[in-house]
Amino acid sequence: METRAAATRDAILVAAERLFAERGLTLVSNRQVSEAAGQGNNAAVNYHFGTKTDLVRAILRKHHPEVTARRQALVAGIRGSDEPRDWIGCWVRPATDYLESLGTPTWFARFSAQVMAEPAYRDLVTTEALSDPALTQVLEGLNRCSPALPIEVRLQRNYMTRLLIVDLLAECERVLAEGGHGPWASWPVAANGLVDALVGLWLAPVSPSPGHRDPARPTR
Repeated sequence: METRAAATRDAILVAAERLFAERGLTLVSNRQVSEAAGQGNNAAVNYHFGTKTDLVRAILRKHHPEVTARRQALVAGIRGSDEPRDWIGCWVRPATDYLESLGTPTWFARFSAQVMAEPAYRDLVTTEALSDPALTQVLEGLNRCSPALPIEVRLQRNYMTRLLIVDLLAECERVLAEGGHGPWASWPVAANGLVDALVGLWLAPVSPSPGHRDPARPTR
C-alpha cells in the first residue's frame, strides 16, 4: 500500500512539474494535474499534498537535495578562494550539472521560472534556496573577494544574479527540449556563458550617483 501511494505521489509530482512549467501555475488546476498523472480520482492532489502551495513546495524539495549536495562538494573544493569566478561557479554549476544529469527533456528550470514569476509563490523558491548553507557560503565568499561596492549595489547585483540564473536556465531548458539549436547547445555551454557574464556583472565599475557613496572613500 505504501509503495502504491509513493508511486502515485511521484506521478503527481512529475505531471505537476511539467504542466506548471509549460502553462504556468495559475492556469493549471489540481484536477488537471490529477488527470495528467493518470488518477481516476480528481481529488488525488488534494489527498496526497493538500493545497497547490504544498504541491509546489514538494516539487522544489524533490530537486533541492541533489542541487545542494553538488554545491556543497564544489564549495569544499574552492574553500578560501579569492577568485569571484570560483564562487559564481558554485552558484551556477550545481543547477546546470544536475539538470544535465536528468537527461532531456527536463522541466524543473522552466517550473522554477514560472514559480518566480508568481508573487504568491516566489517566496517558496527563495526560502528553499536560503535553506542551503552552502549557498550562504557562496554569497559570503563572493562578497569577500569582489570589489568594494555600496550595499545597495551589492543587493542589486545579488538580485540580478538570481534573475539571470533562473531565466537563462529556463530558456536553455526550452531550447534543449526542442533540439538544442542556437547559443545554448548544452548545459555546460550555458553554464560557461552564464558564469562569464556574471563575473562581468560583479566586477563592473559603479556609475557615479548621488545615491551611491564610494565605499573605498571615507566620509568626513
